[in-house]
Amino acid sequence: MLDKKRCSTLKKRVEHLFFKVILSGFFLPFLLFSKKSLRSFFGGQLKRPATLPFYISKSYLCAFNFIKKEIMSAEIFAIVNQFKSEIENATPSTKEEVEQFRIRFVGSKNVLKPLFGEIRNVENERKKEYGQLVNAVKDAAEAKFQALKNASESAEEEVSSQDLDLSAPPEPMSLGAHHPITITMNRIVDIFSRIGFNVAEEREIEDDWHNFTAMNTPADHPARDMQDTFYLKNSTEMLLRTHTSSVQSRVMMSQAPPIRIIAPGRVYRNETISARAHCQFHQVEGLYIDENVSFAEMKQTLLYFAQEMYGPDTKIRMRPSYFPFTEPSAEVDVTCFICDTKGCNVCKYTGWVEIMGCGMVDPAVLKNCGIDTEKYTGFAFGMGIERQAMMLYSINDIRLLFENDVRFLKQFTSAI
Repeated sequence: MLDKKRCSTLKKRVEHLFFKVILSGFFLPFLLFSKKSLRSFFGGQLKRPATLPFYISKSYLCAFNFIKKEIMSAEIFAIVNQFKSEIENATPSTKEEVEQFRIRFVGSKNVLKPLFGEIRNVENERKKEYGQLVNAVKDAAEAKFQALKNASESAEEEVSSQDLDLSAPPEPMSLGAHHPITITMNRIVDIFSRIGFNVAEEREIEDDWHNFTAMNTPADHPARDMQDTFYLKNSTEMLLRTHTSSVQSRVMMSQAPPIRIIAPGRVYRNETISARAHCQFHQVEGLYIDENVSFAEMKQTLLYFAQEMYGPDTKIRMRPSYFPFTEPSAEVDVTCFICDTKGCNVCKYTGWVEIMGCGMVDPAVLKNCGIDTEKYTGFAFGMGIERQAMMLYSINDIRLLFENDVRFLKQFTSAI
């Protein structure tokens, strides 16, 4: 668009030329033309008798518009050429100057955009020339900006590479920490792997048979009730596993003895969340099946684990218990490593802390999984990983292990 100053100048020039035309007798020759000639000259639009005032007024308008458009064309071309020269001579050297160039000539509100609308004020025979010129100026601006941008980026990279000191020490990186459950699980796996146990993992969504029936759990057992187990919607067969014993049943059905595995993983139970219980937690269960496996071997295996986990002076004791998948069954306690059997809140002043359940695999379980009960025997054990972590690190609330409080987790950085 033309600015106000240019419009004022243009108006004065047009008025000056108009009066010059009047004074030079520009209209006199028209008086000599016939009516037919005048109609031809004015494009067949003459509808009334040709009178001198009409000829003069009509001729005045034609001449005025012609001269006005010619002068405006010249002004518009001059503006475009001025922008073209400005683009060609631009030499921005900094990143800020390059950005100013982009805003002025390439941005969404650049100064070249209005020039496309000025084509209506250009003479018909020069419209094509004008369009080509404006497009050429626009392309030149975009090409110049891209070249300036590339040059600026190259210069920055060069300066950055020159400033790089490869001999300088690196910036320190803040280390994260393993979760206490992960630390404890890895520690348990490492202990049992030293005596030949392999890790076995399976699905968390399990069917009723592998989770309960194969493990010799009666149909009327409380664990199979809806209020204790998470069953899938509209299903009485599919559920979230309540223990990793389902891994044992699948391994026994797919692998021939001898079997020596531990099965770590997450399990789910429909329990009220409190400082001592949660609806999800982690377990590690172990299974050993071979010929002539005895209760004494199980006791020695668990004593080895307790001393590796809690210290070489740790002792264990076994109390009779009941589990549907083992017979005989026992609860395993260890001497309290916090008070050294003197009595504290953790051991409830008994000097002993319960850590797991165990027992000899019930023959019914072996039979359900297709193992010859006359030839093979075995033992199994299982423990909650959260319980082990809480005892090892003196954590008094199981909910802390699931809240992802960074302040809590950062305390275990040195325990990796």
